[in-house]
Amino acid sequence: MNFSAKHDIDAPIEHVFAHVSDFAAFERMAMRRGARVTRQDNLTEPGPGMIWHLAFSFRGRDRALDLTLEEFERPSHMIFAGASPGIEGSGKVELMALSPNRTRLKLKFEIKPKTLSARLLVQSMKLAKGNIESRLQARVASYATDIASGYKRSA
Repeated sequence: MNFSAKHDIDAPIEHVFAHVSDFAAFERMAMRRGARVTRQDNLTEPGPGMIWHLAFSFRGRDRALDLTLEEFERPSHMIFAGASPGIEGSGKVELMALSPNRTRLKLKFEIKPKTLSARLLVQSMKLAKGNIESRLQARVASYATDIASGYKRSA
């Protein structure tokens, strides 16, 4: 099952990439929403091989996810792979410079069930795909607006 969202941001690609690769900020955001986030690697600079273990509650059950940064190409893209006991997935964050001060952000996610219970979860997500994608698009638009506002304040 695939999900995607995109949004154009009024900021240069380097500024946008600095925000989408601020992993410490994403860790804090996940923790504020109730997830437990643990870094599993010893890397000091962002790059391939970064690994996080996430534990969170979803649909009334405790879930766990190991997330690995597989590719890190500044400033164009990042590719992640995730695995949990029942589901495998991948995600790509892609940036494209439309002009010196405008950047297109694209997110793509794919999830694949490995167990019967995971298939049931993914099937229910397929039924709600339109709602999930519209919520994802709204979050991406809000995040993009925050990035653009931060750039305008700093410029």
